[in-house]
Amino acid sequence: MMKMYLLFSVLGAVIPFGAFLPWIIDNGLDLVSFYNAATANSISIFAWLDVVIAAIALLVFIVTDGRKNKISHYWVAVFATLTIGVSCGLPLYLYFKEKQRLVLKQAT
Repeated sequence: MMKMYLLFSVLGAVIPFGAFLPWIIDNGLDLVSFYNAATANSISIFAWLDVVIAAIALLVFIVTDGRKNKISHYWVAVFATLTIGVSCGLPLYLYFKEKQRLVLKQAT
């Protein structure tokens, strides 16, 4: 599973940015245009609110679970969630958690 989580993390970064890159090429880093496009209709707003709520829940989970279980490098998954998104941050955290589980299993 560890390799699968890492693959999903890479795909979770590459695929969304592949869709976002053409917009950046056309518009640059124009935050007003980005906001207008992101809130253009009720479906866009629905999608953004869904992602924002999922990201907040994921960040709370990563920080809480990461500290509780002493997951190495959990902060990298926090950073990935904040800069790339849930599609990268969640599988990356699961990768770190699974990696630590396997290391602890081998130590016993």
